[in-house]
Amino acid sequence: MARKPKRERKTPSPPPPRGTSDRDKAVDALMALLAERSFEEIGLAEVAGRASLKLSQLRAEFGSTLAIFAAHIKDIDRTVLAGGDDMTEEPPRERLFDVLMRRLEALTPYKEAVRSLLRSARRNPGLAFALNTMAVRSQHWMLEAAGIGASGPKGAMRAQGAALMYARVLGVWLNDEDPALDRTMAALDRGLASGERWVGFLDDLCCIPAAICRGPRRRRRHRDEEEAEAA
Repeated sequence: MARKPKRERKTPSPPPPRGTSDRDKAVDALMALLAERSFEEIGLAEVAGRASLKLSQLRAEFGSTLAIFAAHIKDIDRTVLAGGDDMTEEPPRERLFDVLMRRLEALTPYKEAVRSLLRSARRNPGLAFALNTMAVRSQHWMLEAAGIGASGPKGAMRAQGAALMYARVLGVWLNDEDPALDRTMAALDRGLASGERWVGFLDDLCCIPAAICRGPRRRRRHRDEEEAEAA
């Protein structure tokens, strides 16, 4: 049975406008368009028109619609990293649970846009690959926010595993109409439990190369000592 979070979660109000800069207008325009149609149908001229920008102004900020979406992801990262309770005394799993739930809360106003984008990604392997790259980058930050190491090869594998787990949770979240998000929280709890087992396996796996490397050196040292004694 999935455990309940320590603080009651409520459906957040829509966030305030990002701002009045050309960048913010473009990001808001793309997210509004994504809620209406698929990613592959949205052109830069349409984004500029929705944002009340000239194409030259849009080009000064972005090179593609995917770059505009990447800016949205960066904004979500910043929102999550700036918020949250002090959970330094909690276990890593609890901290990451809180961080990822805060991420879902930040995404709530863009739920239909997320649904549309994931639908497009299922049809477009190139888009899916690009979105995975963005997701892994974001999960590096989410892991760090939870006090979980995300550096080096092991950290990269953790971030990729977290991105895949979070993608599965997003699928549940998109169809979870309960304001309490019980189904979503249960899916996230299961995913984190599975991740804990994977991290334990990863730790064991990373010990194997070190042991292999130590073995030949130790044997060679013994052989050198025997040769020295024989001389």
